[in-house]
Amino acid sequence: MIELVTTAGIFSLDGQDFEVGNNVWLVGDEEEILVIDAAHDHGPIVAAAGGRRVVAIVATHGHNDHVNAAAALADEVGAPIWLHPADLELWHEVYPDREPDRLLADGAGLAVAGIDLQVLHTPGHTPGGCCLYAPRQDAVFSGDTLFNGGPGATGRRFSDFPTIVESIRDRLFVLPDETKVLPGHGAGTTIGAERSHLGEWIERGS
Repeated sequence: MIELVTTAGIFSLDGQDFEVGNNVWLVGDEEEILVIDAAHDHGPIVAAAGGRRVVAIVATHGHNDHVNAAAALADEVGAPIWLHPADLELWHEVYPDREPDRLLADGAGLAVAGIDLQVLHTPGHTPGGCCLYAPRQDAVFSGDTLFNGGPGATGRRFSDFPTIVESIRDRLFVLPDETKVLPGHGAGTTIGAERSHLGEWIERGS
């Protein structure tokens, strides 16, 4: 099963602060779950977990609004935090004295409650941005790589528009049309609904 928890707080980067709402995804069953993007406040995530075992806390990327509840959640439930190593510099802006417990790698597999998740390294929004693809659930957890309406923002430090376009084209748009896109913010979409707009995004630019 896939469950959604929403939290709100501040995204801070390059000396600017933005109020944002975040999607926190729980993947699993009645016994155990995996948490994707522990954002802002660990309390609602713990409440949604409802005593289930948390096998992992996965950050799709290192921006503060996607990791700023990870440490508190990990300490509360005893789960390891996973992050791609290319985003360690961003991670250390939030946690200068703490390391993630494990490092994500492209093509690696994660499993929870019989659900298999494949790590897709999709840089562009950040160097270590990743998506998690669950083929049997026809779903991809896209973090801030792909949204309903286009790619994630690339006008900030560590980001690059041609790189995110390449990631979306070569890693996500090869997935089946019916694949649900479950992003880090806002409403979901499908791969099929977004693929036809790639040319528009490239023409529009970052």
